[in-house]
This record gives sequence, C-alpha cells and structure tokens, in this order.
Amino acid sequence: MSRFKIATYNVNSIRSRLPIVIPWLKENRPDVLCMQETKVDDARFPVAEFAAAGYHVVFKGEKQYNGVAVASLKKPQDVFYGLADDGPADVARLIRADFPGVSVINAYVPQGRDRDALQFIYKLEWFKRLRHYLERSLTPDKPVIWLGDLNVAPENIDVHDPKRLLGHVCFMPEVREAFAAVKSWGFEDIFRRHHPGEAGQYTFFDYRVPGAVDKGVGWRIDHILATAPLAKRSLDCRIDLRPRLMERPSDHTVLMAEFDI
Repeated sequence: MSRFKIATYNVNSIRSRLPIVIPWLKENRPDVLCMQETKVDDARFPVAEFAAAGYHVVFKGEKQYNGVAVASLKKPQDVFYGLADDGPADVARLIRADFPGVSVINAYVPQGRDRDALQFIYKLEWFKRLRHYLERSLTPDKPVIWLGDLNVAPENIDVHDPKRLLGHVCFMPEVREAFAAVKSWGFEDIFRRHHPGEAGQYTFFDYRVPGAVDKGVGWRIDHILATAPLAKRSLDCRIDLRPRLMERPSDHTVLMAEFDI
C-alpha cells in the first residue's frame, strides 16, 4: 500500500486565490487537490502555474460562476464531466477523476438560494441525480471518494448556532435528508470518523462576519466521504484554517484526508 493524501478547497475564484493555492500545494504536496467555484472560463484557467508547481490539472468552468478542477501529481487514467443524464449537464459542478486504486468525485452542489426559490428545488433534485449517477457508474464495494463543497451541514454540531440557522438552505431537514440519501449509497463521513461528536470544526466562515474564524462563527459544509474499502484505511482527516487567515482569502478553507491505498 501507499499513502494517498487528498484535499478539497472552495477557492471562490482560482485566479484570485493562486497566491494561496500554489504555496499550499508546494508545502503540503497532496496527491490530489479538488477545487470548487473556480469562476473562470476554461481558456483562462491558470494551467501553467499548476504545471510549474508539479501538478496536472483538469477542469470545467464558466466566467464568474461555478467551476470545478482537480489538480494531481499523477495524470488521471480517466476523467468524466457532469452528471451524464437527461438533466442539465452541469459539467461546471462535477468532475470524476479515476486514479489507480481510487475514483474521485469532486462536486460543487448547488447552494439553493432560498427555501421558496426554484434553485432550492434544483438542489434537492441534484442530490437525487447524483445518487442515480453513482448507481449507474460505480459500486460501493470499490474505493470511491466523494468530496467538495456539498452545501450541507449534516448535524447540529456542524454550525455555530443551530437554533438560529435552522431553516437555512444548507441546514434544514429536507437538505440533510437529500444528503443522507446519497451518503447511504455507501459513503462514510471521513472527518466524523476521526472526530466523532466534535463541535466547533468548520470549513466556511462568512466574509460578512468580522473575525469569524477567531470567534468560531462557521459552518462545516465541505466534506470528504469514502466508501467502506477506503474508509477503513483512512489515517486522518483535518481542517487547515491557515488559508482562511491569509490575505485575500476564500470564505472557505481546506479540508484534507489521508488513506492507505
């Protein structure tokens, strides 16, 4: 077996966040870094900067919105974009990259905007479509990682104020049930495997809250999940708050995990 390190980071504009991402890659050397909200059309994605850091990168994006990318030390064996069904392609929301010994699904789940908005209905449907995608394309007895900005806080301990925030589109029963339905395909929350019941661990801190990180005013909406063959070989899963504390940060920070594969 070999050590496999993987991370997820909603960069909230890859071009703006390059001064954080590239040094982080050089320091931590993950095998794979999955990014969301790259917010750049494909022609302007900064491929050269990743190559100079020693990383191959695959991506799909659009100007100002959405966008997903997978940077890796080794080139993926296969790459698939979008949900590949009869619905909207959503290639800027999902990339699956297959590496020796593991399939990686990098997702940027729709936020949902508001309980009464069409975007919220689309979010719930997106989770259903993802479950169908898994059933068509993969099996839970194989090593699969699903990660990214999944825009759901699954438990009360995943938000700083569960009473006040209940009903938010990332923290309400319907969304948690939709997330759980995908998870039940065969995934385990790797962060919770290593930090069961631990409150105050967040990956998102709103820009609008001054000193949000120091005050612990956050959400855990970025996740790394794995099927049983990988989950039992997971070594660690942790949140790196440093990127959120740097100059001109994303409102999210990095979540990383290590496995023996």
